[in-house]
Amino acid sequence: MKLNTLTPAKGSVKSKKRIGRGQGSGKGGTSTRGHKGAKSRSGYSKKIGFEGGQMPLQRRVPKFGFTNPNKVEFKAINLDAIQALVDSASVDTINLSDLISHGLAGKNDKVKILGRGELKSKVDVEAHAFSSSAAKAIEAAGGKVTQL
Repeated sequence: MKLNTLTPAKGSVKSKKRIGRGQGSGKGGTSTRGHKGAKSRSGYSKKIGFEGGQMPLQRRVPKFGFTNPNKVEFKAINLDAIQALVDSASVDTINLSDLISHGLAGKNDKVKILGRGELKSKVDVEAHAFSSSAAKAIEAAGGKVTQL
């Protein structure tokens, strides 16, 4: 076997359909586009969601629900993440800037501490909100809860 003798497997490569090359080719004249209408013209592209005049799905399905403009979204951080942060950084107070610098929250996030996991270290925690179980666990470990 040599590089100059390599060829694709028989039947695996098809030649491109050459349209618009005269009547004798069988693909001349209308160039496989049919007669007249928008689809036969150059530059045609149908609108997104167009279903040939049938009522589009987007308009058949009713609108429902409500988005509350005053809803406050919190970034949830669990106690096991707080414990991991205490173990790695060996700190006794955790505030918002610590959480941001360690990648647990974004700079514009409101943070809520949740109670999953176990807290073994005494640590003071500052956040926007706390679940009742998280607050109890922090205080049981000897720490202090500060709500911003």
